[in-house]
Amino acid sequence: MAKVKQICEEKLKSVIEEMGYELVEVSYEKENGEMSLIFTIDKEEGITIDDCETVTRKIDPILEEINPTDDKPYTLVVSSPGLDRPLKTDRDLKRNLEKEVDLNLFAKIDGKKAFTGVLTAFDEKTVTIKTEKEQLVFDREKVASIKLVIKF
Repeated sequence: MAKVKQICEEKLKSVIEEMGYELVEVSYEKENGEMSLIFTIDKEEGITIDDCETVTRKIDPILEEINPTDDKPYTLVVSSPGLDRPLKTDRDLKRNLEKEVDLNLFAKIDGKKAFTGVLTAFDEKTVTIKTEKEQLVFDREKVASIKLVIKF
């Protein structure tokens, strides 16, 4: 399965970026008993159903040609990341600087695994959030997930 994901990222990332989208993630997973090849795309203004359709039409013939699943059947899905998705890439983090996030760790630090604060900085090794009381710096390898706080 990792091979399918890797082939798709290598062959289609530049195609999708040339269209003006960011390829956030490719996954190949079982959904409702069948395999799905899922391309998650994004852009500054957000993703519409028309964007998903445009990308689908562009990548479908390329997928037919490169045959990443070795003729195993799958459903092609192109979708937006959604508001509640984890922030994974540097681009995600940059786009969400100065916004409130929920940060969860793999293991507790001082008895806590979950922190909420404003994302103030990041680099390839660390992520910094500012809570009401203090500024906290976490090793990225210890961070399980970072998600935007969604307020209604």
